[in-house]
Amino acid sequence: MATPISAPTVVPEPGAIPASLLNVCFVLFVINVSYFPAAYFSHWWIYDPNGLGIPTDFVNVWAAGRLVLDGHPAQAYDWDIQKQVELALLRQDFTGYFAWHYPPPFLFVASLLAQFPYAVAFIGWVSASFVPYLAVMRAIVGRPFGLLLGIAFPMVFNNALVGQNGFLTAALIGGTLFLMPTRPILAGICLGLLSYKPQYGLLFPLVLIAASQWTVFFTAAVVAVAMAFASWLAFGTESWQAFFHWMPMFSQAFLTEGKATWWKLQSLFSLVRYFGGTEQLAWIFQWVLTASVAAGLVLMWRSRVSYSLKAAALAAGTLLTTPYLFMYDMMVLAIPVAYLVRIGLATGFRRYELAALACALALFVSFIFLGEPVGLGATLIVAGLIQGRAGPWWRREPAPSLIAAVSA
Repeated sequence: MATPISAPTVVPEPGAIPASLLNVCFVLFVINVSYFPAAYFSHWWIYDPNGLGIPTDFVNVWAAGRLVLDGHPAQAYDWDIQKQVELALLRQDFTGYFAWHYPPPFLFVASLLAQFPYAVAFIGWVSASFVPYLAVMRAIVGRPFGLLLGIAFPMVFNNALVGQNGFLTAALIGGTLFLMPTRPILAGICLGLLSYKPQYGLLFPLVLIAASQWTVFFTAAVVAVAMAFASWLAFGTESWQAFFHWMPMFSQAFLTEGKATWWKLQSLFSLVRYFGGTEQLAWIFQWVLTASVAAGLVLMWRSRVSYSLKAAALAAGTLLTTPYLFMYDMMVLAIPVAYLVRIGLATGFRRYELAALACALALFVSFIFLGEPVGLGATLIVAGLIQGRAGPWWRREPAPSLIAAVSA
């Protein structure tokens, strides 16, 4: 008797790339590849028609690096000092702040980039972080189509436009998951490097313990501690003191006062605030979701669900469990999508899957034009597709260890 999992019709045959998926990816590929050269030479990107720097997120990276090179790394965390450096760089004023709030180890990256002129650093950062992201997408999908999918992913536009670090975050999470079954030390290195954005690594310790992935766990811990120690040697105790001093103010500004405006954040927390809910109510919803996702992932990773689905679920879960989630960080959603595509190419796509992915795409596109907090909806669509593939995994016999195979 057929199970509910196998009931949906699959189209096309396994191994074939659906024409609709290929065509949509090609169109998005053309847009992403052609826009930025045209925008740069038309003065829509990095510099405006007057030769002034366009205020955008990357300015805080270059400014923080400049302060490091000038011998004042701790001052990168001071919003007013940081803004003065940014104003001098851009040569025009802007509302609010582009504050630096990353742990001191990321100052290594900032100081490297600040050695170059601003435009070179901006383009170099976007390009250099794009390469490992593409490599991970190619590896997960398992065929060259992964490159097209990676370039076509709609958040590529948002991330490159503002010079953010979404490519790096997606590459590290994807690299951790792809390498875990066969190269646990390399996977641990990727996870340790992810400590530059610790909010996206909170679920990994729980899952690694549940799956008895001790090599990954301890390698990641060693790498994270080594990075912190190296930054202490390079930038001094003052940089860490400044980081911990300014973090409560940053949290107050963005999660209590909504300085970034709630529509820019894509978490359940921000969605509750966007619709007028109190901070307390938003935290209740967020913590319930976080606890539910964490418990579900622990159970899933102890089950006999295929590794591809486990990896996809963990990647999607990282986006559901943090209240601080901007649209450029939605680049991480490319990782579970890549795993779903891998499964679909191996076994055939269910008839509703491509339509559901199209809905997620439509939400992303609507954000570009309407500026609504639609990221949570896109994440839930992808999470629902993963759940649909996994089926009633909570009823299955527990797996004795992590499944080594990375096939669907």
